[in-house]
Amino acid sequence: MNSQYEGLDVTLQYSTQVDVTGRPVPIHGEEAFAGMRRAGRLAAETLDFITPAVRAGVSTAELDALCEEFMRKAGAVPATIGYKGYRHASCISVNHVVTHGIPSDKLLSEGDILNIDVTPILDGWYGDSSRMYLVGEVPVKAARLVHTTYEAMMAGIAQVKPGNTLGDVGHAIETVALRERFSVVEDFCGHGLGQVFHDAPQVVHYGEPGTGVVLEPGMLFTIEPMLNAGKAGVKVLGDGWTAVTRDRSLSAQFEHTVGVTETGVEIFTLSPKGFTEPPYPAT
Repeated sequence: MNSQYEGLDVTLQYSTQVDVTGRPVPIHGEEAFAGMRRAGRLAAETLDFITPAVRAGVSTAELDALCEEFMRKAGAVPATIGYKGYRHASCISVNHVVTHGIPSDKLLSEGDILNIDVTPILDGWYGDSSRMYLVGEVPVKAARLVHTTYEAMMAGIAQVKPGNTLGDVGHAIETVALRERFSVVEDFCGHGLGQVFHDAPQVVHYGEPGTGVVLEPGMLFTIEPMLNAGKAGVKVLGDGWTAVTRDRSLSAQFEHTVGVTETGVEIFTLSPKGFTEPPYPAT
């Protein structure tokens, strides 16, 4: 067993396959699926909870504090606090920030779009999800980017079933993005998870059908495409976290955690309130 799993309660099995990094892909059993349902639901509940607080004049630091309080009251620990030195309970990425935006005192403004990404650890299991939010009325192209990103994620998820490949998933995402003339960020990817934060397989959001890891029941991973309104290029700022579009174009991201079942896919992070993509109903 890989050392990163030492001390964990669940005995893991492994696929005979390795991902693009050469790591073996874990195969999880029903106990893991039960744990992931609880953790994934809490991640989704956190994103539901924060929805009415996302408005002009609110800082991303305030939103982060609310997310942390909600997760801790539910008996969870935010996975991002202390992760490689990160100090916040969420990542909040506004407008041209692609991912890993650091909460700050900067206030949201009318017309902003933003992604809130949370990962509560509940009873040892990691529930990982992110969702886009609109601040008031946003430009038509921004709204189209957000909608297309959600559609692309769901197209990728629709390809998750035994016998399909991660290339099928990536190709479905890329097809939706390119159809709407948006670009797919290639610098960041989805990942396996369970009782560790980042695991095999690596899940890229582009690719060729029939290539890559063949999906097997028991695989757990995130699908979290990032689409840019301009070119795909990104750069990481001097803080070591914040990734932005090189051309300052808008970026959007959605993320679900999924598991491969015997017959298809289970999404662990569906919104209990039925919130899928913005604009969300008034709460």
